[in-house]
Amino acid sequence: MEPRLSAVMPVYNESRTLDKVLSLVFKAVPDIYEVVAVDDGSKDNSREILTEYASKEPRLKVIFQAENCGKTAALRTGIAATTGNVIIIQDADLEYDPQDINKLMQVFREKEVDAVYGSRFMNWREHGSRYTQHYLANKTLTFLSNLFNGLKLTDVETCYKAVRGDLLRAMPINSKRFGFEIEVTAYLAKKKSIVLELPVSYAGRSYSEGKKIGLKDGLMAIWYILKYNLF
Repeated sequence: MEPRLSAVMPVYNESRTLDKVLSLVFKAVPDIYEVVAVDDGSKDNSREILTEYASKEPRLKVIFQAENCGKTAALRTGIAATTGNVIIIQDADLEYDPQDINKLMQVFREKEVDAVYGSRFMNWREHGSRYTQHYLANKTLTFLSNLFNGLKLTDVETCYKAVRGDLLRAMPINSKRFGFEIEVTAYLAKKKSIVLELPVSYAGRSYSEGKKIGLKDGLMAIWYILKYNLF
C-alpha cells in the first residue's frame, strides 16, 4: 500500500508547543496528505495559533469544539473528518518525534498490515525514562490488555498508532477521556487485524510541563480493558 497519510491531532491548551509540533510534522513528513487538528475547547491561545497556521498551510484542517470533552471525543471528531487511507494519532506536545512517522509508514509500503504501533518500550533499556512510575503503569496496562485480547504488544498506551483509514473510520468510539488507546486496541484484536510494532523515541513530560493523564485514567483504563475485550 502507498500510504496517503492523515494525522489527527487533539489539542487542549498546548500553545507552548503547538506551532513547533505542526512545523515538525510537516517538515518530517513532507508528503503528508492532511493534518486534522481538533481544538477541544482550549482556554489559552491554541485556537489562534491553529487559525494562523491553517491560513498558510492548506493541508491543515482545523475543527473547533465548543467545550472540553476529552481526548477521545476530539479523536472521534478528527477521525471522522479524515480522508486518507492511513490514519495516525499525533499529540500536540513534544513527547514524540515526528521523524518516526516515516518508519511506521514504510511498514505499510512493504507489508500487508492493518495497524503499526510505535512502541516507547522496545528500546527501553537503551533510552530509559524520566518517569519510572509512568513506565510501570503502562507496562501493567499493556500486560492486562494483552492478557484479554491475545495480542503481544509492548506499549498499548502509545500515542503513535497508525491504522488503515477505512478500518478506523468504521470503529464506533464510545470511551471517554484517554480511553481510546485501550478501546482501539480491543477493536483491532476483535477484527483479527494484523498489528505490528516498531520502536520510537520518547521524551516524557511532567505534570508541571502539561501532562494530563492521572491515576483516575489508569483505573478507567483497567475497566475499559474488561469492557471492550469481554463484553
